[in-house]
Amino acid sequence: MERRRFLSSLGASAAAALAGLSRARPGEAAEPAAGWRTFEVTTRLEIIEPSGITRAWVPLPLVSDTDYQKRLGDTWKGNAVDLREWRDARYGVGALCARWPDAEKAPVVEVVSRVSTRDRAVDVSESAARPAAEDPRTLKACLEPTKLLPVDGIVLQTSREITRGRRTDGEKARAIYEWIVENTFRDPKVRGCGLGDIKTMLETRNLGGKCADLNALFVGLARAAGVPAREVFGLRVAESKEFKSLGRAGDVSKAQHCRAEFHDQGRGWVPVDPADVRKVVLEEPPTGRALDDPVVQKARSKLFGAWEMNYVVYNYAHDLSLPGASAGPIPFLMYPQCETGGGRKDSLEPATFKYQITAREVI
Repeated sequence: MERRRFLSSLGASAAAALAGLSRARPGEAAEPAAGWRTFEVTTRLEIIEPSGITRAWVPLPLVSDTDYQKRLGDTWKGNAVDLREWRDARYGVGALCARWPDAEKAPVVEVVSRVSTRDRAVDVSESAARPAAEDPRTLKACLEPTKLLPVDGIVLQTSREITRGRRTDGEKARAIYEWIVENTFRDPKVRGCGLGDIKTMLETRNLGGKCADLNALFVGLARAAGVPAREVFGLRVAESKEFKSLGRAGDVSKAQHCRAEFHDQGRGWVPVDPADVRKVVLEEPPTGRALDDPVVQKARSKLFGAWEMNYVVYNYAHDLSLPGASAGPIPFLMYPQCETGGGRKDSLEPATFKYQITAREVI
């Protein structure tokens, strides 16, 4: 069986891309064509050792366009008896859901997504402050606890200590960002991107981890301080123009990356990534760098307010229940997921799952 589908918005999105992505919001000037890049991401699942009914879920790019990412459409094909797109509007989730019967012994599905991105930067200087509107429901959701992001107990206590004397959202977020850069470390032994169990990290004082740990810590501490914040889950799709350690191209099966952002009343959503500062410390050639190294200082300055968009955003989801899944909610949707009659596959092991993700720049 083969199904092929374009998003209903593809026509408008593609036209905007061909016109240099120059769509303008009412009252605004058209966006300049300069700076936009288009990527094609292909995810292919060839599930091994299936048993019983097999289901799979493949994350798709963020369902809503932003000023730094535009969806240009998704196509898919495979031998599943059911292939359909699923959306969760609360967290901006899009996913392809596939189902195979017990009789299918070689389940296969391939998803191709095209996305245009451009580098993102927010002026965090005092002179740039201006009113920034956001849906109150979104801001409320970005202050709430999740299973792994409590906002009470030791998280609240730590947040209060870090932000003491800070008045504005921006001042509190900056203090938390700098505290994480100074006090955490990237732990290469952690599997995948980490889990983001911030309560355990603070209780044990083991502040090592990877992006889903360190940036979750930023989000939890910010929420506890009353600053709306969220993790941003996605995939690196190209080499970095500035930092050798912050890019990946070609086979990106293990290039998933979690970023973060907070909402400032005067600036809107502000991108941050303290976890990548610690990645530069550990991995930047030739043998890693000290915190006072100029390359690290450059990353530290840039990654409070800016992201290089060699990266595709998937969603903001936490504690996500996958449609039709037998197992419980997942902490986040950044990797392909699969269940067979034998249970849920290990999404951190592409070779035994089995899946491959490739990325290439097409414009």
